Amino acid sequence: MKILPGIPVSKGVVIGRAQVFDASSRPMPRRSIPPDRVDEELARFDEARERTIASVQQIYDGARDEMGEDAAKVFLFHLGMLKDPQLVAPVREMIRRDRVSAEFAVSEVFGGWERRFAASSDSVFQTKADDVRDLADRLISELAGESSQDLGDLSGRVVVARDLTPSQAVQIGRSGAGAIVTALGGPTSHTAIVAKALHLPAIVGCAGVTREVQTGDEVIVDADAGRLILAPDEATRGEYARIMARRRTHMLGLDEIARLPAETTDGVEIALHGNIEFPDEVRDVLRVGGSGVGLYRTEFLYLTSPSEPTEEEHYRAYVRCLELLEGRPLTIRTVDLGADKYTQSREEIPERNPFLGLRSIRLSFHRLSDFKTQLRAVLRASREGPLRIMFPLITSIEELRRARLIVHDVAEDLAEEGERIERIPPLGMMVESPSAALMAEQFAREADFFSIGTNDLVQYTLAVDRTNERVAHLYQPTHPAVLRLIHQIVRAGQSHAIPVSVCGESAGDPEYALLLIGLGVRTISATPDSIPALKRAIRSVDIRTCERIADKALTLDSAPEVATYLRDRARKVVPEAFDGPSVE
Repeated sequence: MKILPGIPVSKGVVIGRAQVFDASSRPMPRRSIPPDRVDEELARFDEARERTIASVQQIYDGARDEMGEDAAKVFLFHLGMLKDPQLVAPVREMIRRDRVSAEFAVSEVFGGWERRFAASSDSVFQTKADDVRDLADRLISELAGESSQDLGDLSGRVVVARDLTPSQAVQIGRSGAGAIVTALGGPTSHTAIVAKALHLPAIVGCAGVTREVQTGDEVIVDADAGRLILAPDEATRGEYARIMARRRTHMLGLDEIARLPAETTDGVEIALHGNIEFPDEVRDVLRVGGSGVGLYRTEFLYLTSPSEPTEEEHYRAYVRCLELLEGRPLTIRTVDLGADKYTQSREEIPERNPFLGLRSIRLSFHRLSDFKTQLRAVLRASREGPLRIMFPLITSIEELRRARLIVHDVAEDLAEEGERIERIPPLGMMVESPSAALMAEQFAREADFFSIGTNDLVQYTLAVDRTNERVAHLYQPTHPAVLRLIHQIVRAGQSHAIPVSVCGESAGDPEYALLLIGLGVRTISATPDSIPALKRAIRSVDIRTCERIADKALTLDSAPEVATYLRDRARKVVPEAFDGPSVE
């Protein structure tokens, strides 16, 4: 038995047989054509491109129906690329100038763009290499008179690949696969987006997986913990089979609990909100019993489009969320581009360390026109329902004051244009850096609310890139330093009577949520699929028990100690919700 670590991007546990999938592009030999056939070759390329456009349009239509409008937008990006003169003209020029086959010209031109994108240190920029490779393969298939690759029936299979292109990920999702594991990719990769949209367990960044696994091998995908277990022994297989059976029973009970309030046994209400990336995900939040949206990640308006979103595109997305929420609260985080979520395709010199560079609110200040475009849309949408504006990665009082001032300036501009805004929405901030946590008392005097982003708070406090599989084991939300910072933030919010929520991934773990409640947190925002289990845990405990858990955790001096303690306490509260494997 062997365990390979990776990055979990869509939760779940699956036992199945592996299907190793080769997603690599085909090499094209150079083939010359006679001068009198150049026009014919150009026409052949144009016809193949039109057929490819029709094919991608069909994929987009199907993906939109299955995954929602926003998750399928990547294929609109593909359509834009197929019509982009920067990609199309060089292919035609190479055919005409060098008198080579259309297949070779596509392979050379698209391959050049793919290599440029892949050379970037930015994971989202690297994803564009997948897009180009996908389109090149489709064009070459059309030129060769071949149909797209039929993956066949993958029912229950664990698809293992080095990486997947967008259309391959969609095909695999449709084929009945049980799970996906890739050697490359990150939280914003196409595989991650599709897997989440289809609720398919998935692990990415699982280094060496294509070398270690062969088709037919039995594997266990633990996409909760982010590990792939190869050739499991009988004890491990049996343990995971029992976990899967108990989870099926547990999930049936969670469907019923979704309709009940998130209230402790002694009557304290805990607001459970959802984290979303696309407006249609609001339905998922409400379906599982969420009472609002605590984090709308608006950067996906940028990452799924070939151009910057317009004010109207922003506005329609926000109004759609408010319509679906029907009076429930919506917290919109202003665009958090940068780090692992920003394609630097327009940058002449990509940043060497984007996590510490021009990202989040810094980038918004740098691209002030785009920032104001988003704020105009948010303020206009605020007339349609209750929403709050949240600024990401605020590290100084000056940044918070500047962001608030820009909002008021934009409101004045709208008023001058006849778009009167009766009331500026509450303006809050993400607390996700040690500097913000240590200055929480000062920030609490000027912010309307706090939302603790544990993802970056852990990353910056412990100096660990959570998307880097080489150091992922050092990313520990239970580290005592992180707990002390969260405690300090919550106390600052309480002393100034401003709401404090937690919206990082850790908040979706019931054992961690009990700790947060004990520290004084009364609003938790998590992925929709985490909400039912959180609600069951909350309804099984009283506040005093949570406070004792927090008090004890704050006395421990190592992350493993805290994690073990929290898990032991959680098992006593809701045993069936905290079943987990003991394999190491």
